[in-house]
Amino acid sequence: MAMLDQRDDEEVISTINIIPFVDIVLVLLIIFMVTSTAIVKAAIKVDLPKAASAGSAVETTVNLVVAKDGELILDGQTVDENEAARRIRALSSKNPKIQAVISADKLVAYGRVIAIIDLVKQNGVETFALNIERELALKQERL
Repeated sequence: MAMLDQRDDEEVISTINIIPFVDIVLVLLIIFMVTSTAIVKAAIKVDLPKAASAGSAVETTVNLVVAKDGELILDGQTVDENEAARRIRALSSKNPKIQAVISADKLVAYGRVIAIIDLVKQNGVETFALNIERELALKQERL
């Protein structure tokens, strides 16, 4: 006759149960993913000009946006031209290979865009790109 040891059932569980922790982390990950798409959609609306030969997106350090009303936005913050020049000069002194992407609404005057290009080049940024939308991609979206 085998006797069952009663002490085995009464011992304190000393192992870590990781399953609830993984469940919580996955729920937080899903919440982060859902809210991050809402944050991206809340970005500044700029109606970019279209071109069939638009290049691919450029990884950059400096983003300049000229809104329809003429407002200048540098890396997500509204600035005036003097503040933009100061920040660009500071960034270009830290990294001489810095690139800039200039996005301007298609209703912004040509002279204003040229002034922003001039501002960027005078403050040490040698390479820049003008952000445009691909016309072919837009035609496909309309279909």
